[in-house]
Amino acid sequence: MNQPEYLAILAAYNADMNRQVYDAAARLPPGEFTAERGAFFGSLAGTLNHLLAGDTIWLGRFAGFRPAFTALAGVRDLPQPGGLAHRFSNDLGVLGAQRQQLDAMITAWAPQVSADDLAATFEYRSTQGGTYRKNFGLVVTHFFNHQTHHRGQASTLLSQAGVDIGTTDLIAWVPELVPG
Repeated sequence: MNQPEYLAILAAYNADMNRQVYDAAARLPPGEFTAERGAFFGSLAGTLNHLLAGDTIWLGRFAGFRPAFTALAGVRDLPQPGGLAHRFSNDLGVLGAQRQQLDAMITAWAPQVSADDLAATFEYRSTQGGTYRKNFGLVVTHFFNHQTHHRGQASTLLSQAGVDIGTTDLIAWVPELVPG
């Protein structure tokens, strides 16, 4: 499997897992979505807002990296976060619609990334203003890993509220190989 195919699997996993988290959040009793739980971003709403903020920031950086990433052209038309703790909304429906837009962009973008792109040096500015030069492939790995990390927190918050999000292991999205 080549690296761009790997990204397509990660994008599909990402979209499916986000759908599972949002579907599970819709089953919460009233008030639970925004209830303070002592999580890093406070509540499930805060955690999902953080994921939207982080993804929007990274996708905006990626869109400026390569003109060939046409799937990301619309990211700058989306509401832009003021930082990583930005609150777009506390309404699950509003957040879910924004999540679906981002996931559609990520899914369309993944096959546009080439092996040469992944090997390239990527320069970006952090939200604190620092300039960094890093391997693009490793930055993309961070992008997907960051989502998984915070979805794990969301899964814990949902579990504590008595809601199961289902299978979360990436292995379930890895294609079975045919002998031969």
